[in-house]
Amino acid sequence: MTSTVPASLLRAHGSSALQAVFLDMDGTLVDTEGFWWDAEVEVFADLGHRLDVAWKEIVVGGPMTRSAGYLIEATGADITLDELTVLLNEKFEQRIGQGVPLMPGAERLLAELARHNIPAALVSASHRRIIDKVLFSLGRDRFALTVAGDEVGRTKPHPEPYLTAAAGVGAEPALCAVIEDTATGVASAEAAGCRVVAVPSVAPIAPSAGRVVVRSLEEVDVPFLRTLIAAPTAS
Repeated sequence: MTSTVPASLLRAHGSSALQAVFLDMDGTLVDTEGFWWDAEVEVFADLGHRLDVAWKEIVVGGPMTRSAGYLIEATGADITLDELTVLLNEKFEQRIGQGVPLMPGAERLLAELARHNIPAALVSASHRRIIDKVLFSLGRDRFALTVAGDEVGRTKPHPEPYLTAAAGVGAEPALCAVIEDTATGVASAEAAGCRVVAVPSVAPIAPSAGRVVVRSLEEVDVPFLRTLIAAPTAS
């Protein structure tokens, strides 16, 4: 976990105000979910296996160990999980070496959060080495905190990543908004007690109590997020 601002400076005022916004990375802020799939296809082709495109919905957006483990089992590839993880990270790093495209609305939303002095945290299942490279495109100074998948004991869909982020910025999870693009990330955020905005990237996500679904980050702004926090949840 990497923090750039003391937690004491990040606390929002007001018992029912939006205190922080936590954002997933791949597929939410940056258009890289396809990069991961392309890396997986290339690595397994080198191993002599062809991936079924139907597996994309299963592996995209999940933690590295789960996705890699699934593909090993599905293909019967003769490779260990640790070896595959190294290869996938290397292939992905090659693809993002020249920068990554931001999702529509990402730049504007991050700038708006900064103008309103609302702490933003990047919470990703990707490893620290990947996050640090992507931050060159996103802007490291945009985030009060970044949490990587290899820095927590249990990554998404477990709530630990978002509970870690909330503790890191000194916020109450119920007063934090999370923006996610996959069911795995949504499950993690909701288990942590956060309100969720889902922006589906690969597979559809249904609306639910405490969760809204939008088509793009262009539909999300600070007033919208504050309304989400203020809205009552179904009992």
